[in-house]
Amino acid sequence: MPMRTARTLLVLVGLALTGCGLYGIATDPYIDLTHHPLDIARWAIGGLVLHDGLWLPLACLAGVTIARTTPVRTGLIVAAAVSAVALPAVLRAGHHNGNPTILPLPYLRNWLLVLAAIAVITAAWSVVSHLRRGRRRRP
Repeated sequence: MPMRTARTLLVLVGLALTGCGLYGIATDPYIDLTHHPLDIARWAIGGLVLHDGLWLPLACLAGVTIARTTPVRTGLIVAAAVSAVALPAVLRAGHHNGNPTILPLPYLRNWLLVLAAIAVITAAWSVVSHLRRGRRRRP
């Protein structure tokens, strides 16, 4: 598949997913667009600012700091992405405001287990990569 076709396909998929998200926001019964449209705009702008102003520069800095194609870089970026998604639940765990069904799981333990799994996979990947490089160098 030529690169131009792949990019066009990815753009179309991205636009379709964006449309699904906007449709979901517009039709969600718990989101009242008529009374609080600025809340959604603030949330969306905040997400963009956090992504483009904080997450992306940190990911680029990690990419420049760590060697170019190491499994460690990939593991760190995956761990940071998982942490960005998990931390709100981890930090709010136990704050249920009288409704014990809100955030009922052990989020801190689960987050740490996922980070441990990422570390194990990254370490295994590093060992396999190191062994493969060693085999290629031998005549």
